[in-house]
Amino acid sequence: MVFMHAYDAILSAPMCCLGAGFTGDALTRLDFLPVDTPVSARRDSRVRQLARELDAYWNDPAHVFDLLFVPQGTPFQLRVWHALLGIPPGQPTTYGALAKRLGTAARAVGQACGSNPLPILIPCHRVVAAHGLGGFMHSSGGAPLDVKTWLLVHERRAD
Repeated sequence: MVFMHAYDAILSAPMCCLGAGFTGDALTRLDFLPVDTPVSARRDSRVRQLARELDAYWNDPAHVFDLLFVPQGTPFQLRVWHALLGIPPGQPTTYGALAKRLGTAARAVGQACGSNPLPILIPCHRVVAAHGLGGFMHSSGGAPLDVKTWLLVHERRAD
């Protein structure tokens, strides 16, 4: 899990805490933090909207996020992240299948997924290995995979 960037807010989530960073009104970073991270007491309107959107997702994994978010990345990463937005909840795809659709290599797709600055909103967790879970947030074990597993199980409710 990523920890100790300067966050505009830290929110609780069912499986961890989330550090949120904004640039102006746009959400530009969402990091998974340890569950015992202190949450923010003060929340401005951007954070309140993010909290409402996340609560809607926790209650309905098919919820479509309605807030301004702007990922920062390379043109290739942005292309992969845009493709991730088209993967329905509860219907994960493989790195290889997504790579074939984008005309690139599975490893490149995996690297772009691992660099996603807005997980959950840009659902990189919906991309799995051909024979298993695959990685998550540039990790192949531990807490990141626990989060990926939780999200995939949560989204099975959307089917």
